[in-house]
Amino acid sequence: MKKLYVGNLPFTATEDEITQMFGQHGTVHSVALINDRETGRPRGFGFVEMDDDVIAAVVSALDGKDLGGRALRVNEAQDRPRSGGGGGGGGGGSRW
Repeated sequence: MKKLYVGNLPFTATEDEITQMFGQHGTVHSVALINDRETGRPRGFGFVEMDDDVIAAVVSALDGKDLGGRALRVNEAQDRPRSGGGGGGGGGGSRW
């Protein structure tokens, strides 16, 4: 199973709508539309999990497809590299 990134979604898109659209190309295992943590409003992107063997066909079929007047961006999701923690700076010490 692989995860697809779906970007440029209209803010009115629903998980059911995305499930139906992607389901025409294979089994949809999960859909997660991302909302802003502070406002709760949609951020215009999400993730869809589908079987590995349909990923290329789904990207080919749906990347650039119009949904609600917006051209979808669909590609295989890349894992975000985990950083070593919070900010930080240089080697400490004073410049004076």
